[in-house]
Amino acid sequence: MANVGAVGLDWQERVNWDRLRKYRLERARERMKAHGLGAMLLMYDENVRYVTSTLTPGWNRLKPGLRYALLCGDDAPVLFEQGDIGMHIAKHSPWIPKDNIRYSYAWIKGAAGPASTQQVGKFTSAIKQEMKKRGVDGLKLGVDFIDINMIKIFQDSKIDWADGMTAMMEARAVKNQDEHECMRIVGAIGDAAHWEFMKFLKPGLTENQLTAHIMQFLYNIPGMEDVEDVIVSSGLNTWPNWRNFSDRIIKPGDMVFMDLAALTWNGYKSCYYRTYMVGREPNQEQKDYYAIALKWLYDSIKAVKVGATTRDIASKWPSAKEAWGYEEEDQAAANLWGHGLGLAQYDQPVISRIWSLDHPIDIKEGMVFALETQHGKPFEWGVRIEEMLIVHKDSVEIVSNFPVEQITVVDPMPGYSDYGKRPGS
Repeated sequence: MANVGAVGLDWQERVNWDRLRKYRLERARERMKAHGLGAMLLMYDENVRYVTSTLTPGWNRLKPGLRYALLCGDDAPVLFEQGDIGMHIAKHSPWIPKDNIRYSYAWIKGAAGPASTQQVGKFTSAIKQEMKKRGVDGLKLGVDFIDINMIKIFQDSKIDWADGMTAMMEARAVKNQDEHECMRIVGAIGDAAHWEFMKFLKPGLTENQLTAHIMQFLYNIPGMEDVEDVIVSSGLNTWPNWRNFSDRIIKPGDMVFMDLAALTWNGYKSCYYRTYMVGREPNQEQKDYYAIALKWLYDSIKAVKVGATTRDIASKWPSAKEAWGYEEEDQAAANLWGHGLGLAQYDQPVISRIWSLDHPIDIKEGMVFALETQHGKPFEWGVRIEEMLIVHKDSVEIVSNFPVEQITVVDPMPGYSDYGKRPGS
């Protein structure tokens, strides 16, 4: 498609939402069966959305058990929604049979206190009842989340449970053409946000003012559901990696980076870094560091192809010791990094020298992920770059289009002096 129109039309097919819903459900079902599971109990929001295509409010996310879905064999999913929200599901989501909408039995990871045992008992009985009704009672149940309150009651109820997250990770890793179009739209929104950031950035603003401005910009875009994080770091906050924002005031000559960490458009998420200089051109050392990070990034992108592995990508990056003098790769976690993008910010594959060299994963057609590299001088300045890409049969498509080949300079002015300046001040 590659149209990047964000609304539905009668005269042009863009994202075919019905095809997308059916693809995701059948993909989950296929991986469920491949893992020998008779049913899957899904409690993480990205997995519930993947199989039911239903939206939950922000306060309901990241709290497994407030809502959950059960996929049994070839049947339509059963959605256990929080409280009476299910009435909205019945009204707005006709692909979920009304008879398959239930209310949930929540214990909120134990926050219900002594009542947790009671609630997990009701939860377990409802799951067993649905599995029996759909002819999969006694078969292995895949779960994507388990907590201490569930383990004993599952055992007492003779539920044969197993890992269901791996099946869902495998399902979500390979996207269809409609999910690719969603990611192109996410990329286009990210391009616009970086352009807006470039225009708004100036000395005197604080990191959190810049963050707030970009969040406001993003929430004005139709289809925007959530902006999980916008990271703005400047000056000494840019290295080593802090990945946060503060009330630090931007000064003339500062290096700044901005990351669109998980803007969420119709469920699909971003991760998209660029580096800026405010008020002056970068010096040669800063240009050199950026050139190194850019080479690391594009060397790894050029290693991406169907049939390659995550090892092929991660091996293009230097070791943590070689790059920064660290003793272990884990000390540089996420400095040289790749991660799948979709309904979660961490779909497969996740690429790092920490594990990819010894535990490679195959790169498959349809995968969508981000690759990011960074470099810097501790508590002085640092650069970060990231691209989002789609893996096609014979090519790689980059969907992040803001200029990348050099640091973006905002309003350069001559006449700076280094006299009396402390590094990173």
